[in-house]
Amino acid sequence: MKIAVVAAAGKAGRKIVAEATNRGFEVTAFVRRRGQIVDGAKHTVVKDIMELTADDLKGFDAIVDAFGTFTPETLPLHTTTSQHLCDILSGSDTRLLIIGGAGSLYVDKEHKTQLFTTPDFPAAYVPTAQAQANELAELRKRDDVKWTFVSPACDFQADGERTGKYLLGGEELIFNAAGESVISYADFAVAMVDEIAGGNHVKQRIGVVKA
Repeated sequence: MKIAVVAAAGKAGRKIVAEATNRGFEVTAFVRRRGQIVDGAKHTVVKDIMELTADDLKGFDAIVDAFGTFTPETLPLHTTTSQHLCDILSGSDTRLLIIGGAGSLYVDKEHKTQLFTTPDFPAAYVPTAQAQANELAELRKRDDVKWTFVSPACDFQADGERTGKYLLGGEELIFNAAGESVISYADFAVAMVDEIAGGNHVKQRIGVVKA
């Protein structure tokens, strides 16, 4: 398979590139700055996400959107960038997989209460969670794109180990047998590459947690 990872120079993007490469995928890394090296990528393209065109993404089986931002003034870019990718992939067979957040997961079976709206959710993370919830809401309106929104567990550990095992959830927050909502970037990458290979959750949001 041929895949592209957009914003590949970030920690999550690098893990996904490495995991996909190790499984024999041909990976192109899109980065913003010259000199950014992403180990494992067969090709590297220097181009801002908002400057990408349909021709740039032509011929790929899947695109991974690893874009992330956290400052208040840039948070709307979560939606702006993913919608731009949707626009240039519209009507194609190329799948778009987006790294989401845990805050937008639901904590009730009726799907009326998202995690970030609960009293114990850390106030410092509310703006980012709201921004990614908005991003998901806009994605749900796209019937013209084969998107998948992948939410990590609450405790998303950049330096955690790769166990190769995870539990797959849907719209609701899930916990493992130890009562934890945790996953490493490395195991998240395993889940992401599994989804790329299988394509089992098109136009759906899924969640992953350490097994």
